[in-house]
Amino acid sequence: MSADDPRIVIVGAGGWVFPMELVRDFLSFPALGSATIVLYDIDVPSAERTATSAEELISLGGLSARIEVPTTLRDALRGADFAITVFQVGGVDAYASDIEIPREYGIDQTVGDTLGPGGIFRGLRTVPALREVAEAMAEICPDALLLNYANPMAINCWATDLLDVRIVGLCHSVQGTSEQLMRELEVPDDEVTFECAGVNHTAWFTTFRRGGEDLIPKIREVMRARYVDRTIPLLPRSNDPYESIERVRTELMLLTGYFHTESSHHASEYWAWFRKTPELVDEYLDRRWNYLEVSRSSDASQSNAEIVADARASGIRHGGEFAAPIIDSLVTGTERVVYGNVRNDGLIDNLPADACVEVACRVDADGVHPVPYGTLPHACAALNEVQITVQRLAVEAAMTGDRDLVHAAVALDPLTGAVQTLPRIHEMVDRMLEAEARWLPQFTAPVDVG
Repeated sequence: MSADDPRIVIVGAGGWVFPMELVRDFLSFPALGSATIVLYDIDVPSAERTATSAEELISLGGLSARIEVPTTLRDALRGADFAITVFQVGGVDAYASDIEIPREYGIDQTVGDTLGPGGIFRGLRTVPALREVAEAMAEICPDALLLNYANPMAINCWATDLLDVRIVGLCHSVQGTSEQLMRELEVPDDEVTFECAGVNHTAWFTTFRRGGEDLIPKIREVMRARYVDRTIPLLPRSNDPYESIERVRTELMLLTGYFHTESSHHASEYWAWFRKTPELVDEYLDRRWNYLEVSRSSDASQSNAEIVADARASGIRHGGEFAAPIIDSLVTGTERVVYGNVRNDGLIDNLPADACVEVACRVDADGVHPVPYGTLPHACAALNEVQITVQRLAVEAAMTGDRDLVHAAVALDPLTGAVQTLPRIHEMVDRMLEAEARWLPQFTAPVDVG
């Protein structure tokens, strides 16, 4: 890899918001200002749309980065140093089936991209496509690093890590939640250190310190008072639809002793306790967040234009995702700590070795080095084990085309089991398999898993 001109490939570059945010992030690092940024999407016009906005950013910054829009995956990956996957197989049409069919059975998902029927089926669709990218990388650019943002993170990375490719899954939930906790406690972010570990979207903050002060007891006290007992005021609210009253995560903290990543909107759909009835949803979540409707109303041209306008007004600024800092560290040797999703292999010693876990990773010129965590508190590990069981079944189903494993994965999902009987679950799964058959070829033809 040339330190002066890394080749960075975004697979799924025609999507809404995220591809342009990544381009902006790359261009915010001086060492990446002359990179070649390759925008690949099976929908070539959508990638060209992103390219137009990317060229505007390059011009605004007076940079020498180059943009390419190849029409085949193999051409995109030729000579790549990094590949970043951000696609959603089936788009909004498939996603609608993920959400709307389970809703007919009383299973009300908020996002449906991690667990639940929606998360499982998204994984069934995504795993073959992601493995296709990884297999092409192993042949065309075997030394390249794959950074995956496509959800469901744990399922996708677990299945892809079985191939001969280096992969790290990235998410913003650790940094987002740590920043939120600092706001809740009213402590400066440059004075806090923390440890976080678990599985994606449910990783636990087991250490949170300000100098020599252990802030975990204060987190428990403040979050309970603010969101359960309501004895102290809520923080000022914004119009951000992701923001929520944090009662769900606070109750999970009171159960386990520790606060975890992702929002209460997301967390409410992972467990049996919060979304069994419409009344419970309204009790726990003051705002109903319907991500399917958000997706349907998305406008990539508008979001790209907003990113360019912000750069014109305030400069090209890093937005907080880990991909660009990782690449910068590998190019320049600058040491950083990020959080990544990787094969466990003893990093968390009381979770299965083959599972995908989220842990701290040290990054330098030699690579991304996961940091051993040790033993999770037992209640935290027990909840993660429930998720890992569903993930394991989904991975095996996606790779083998075994319909029975799909039924088992969905039936063992906590929210699904809390709401429905087994016969109704089987009926729902069969309907989803039929509705999404065009994106699930492994269930109609034999699959060679190598």
